[in-house]
Amino acid sequence: MRALAAVSAGHECPVERALAIVGAKWTLLILHNLMDGPQRFGELARMLPGSTPKILSARLRELEQLGLLTRTAYPEVPPRVEYKLTRQGRTLRPIIDSLERWGEDLKPVRAL
Repeated sequence: MRALAAVSAGHECPVERALAIVGAKWTLLILHNLMDGPQRFGELARMLPGSTPKILSARLRELEQLGLLTRTAYPEVPPRVEYKLTRQGRTLRPIIDSLERWGEDLKPVRAL
């Protein structure tokens, strides 16, 4: 939680505070894809085809440091690592669900 407070510190506007945490590219999509349960790195990468492994790794690390997800490495061969939302991360569900509904209602704008 200290990391979460540190990232949002210095932002007086609540929206600005929230965007300091989830506004980075791919962050909301990662959180959205973890809402239905744990995912492995490769599964997340397939769900985010425009992302790169380097960026995905960085975002996952940031979200873990912020306390929004956990990373669990299993002692198996081959290695298996899963990412799962924490209770704090799951509090974003209504916001992400609302964005999803809003996105479904958007109609493509026709060029003039």
